[in-house]
Amino acid sequence: MRINLTKKDLVNLVYMQLGFSKQISENLIEDFLSIIVENIKSEKKLKLSKFGTFSIRQKKSRIGRNPKTKEKKVISDRKVVLFKPSKEFKEFINVKENG
Repeated sequence: MRINLTKKDLVNLVYMQLGFSKQISENLIEDFLSIIVENIKSEKKLKLSKFGTFSIRQKKSRIGRNPKTKEKKVISDRKVVLFKPSKEFKEFINVKENG
């Protein structure tokens, strides 16, 4: 079973299902993803109805340890993206298959 879904896969799906040219499909996917990223970056939160909410959280710096060498190192403060699925998305994932 394949786990990764690439931009090229998305472009091919749009191309096959909607009938747009590959160039238009690629532009559509690129624009869609850039709108999502820019919105999360500027607003710190993005809610896609019936899918979920992306948000940015600031993490403080802390001391971490390399498990192999036991060497301690400071992990710098950084922003991380969180995703919380919507109720509808959770229900869709947990639907039992018939049979």
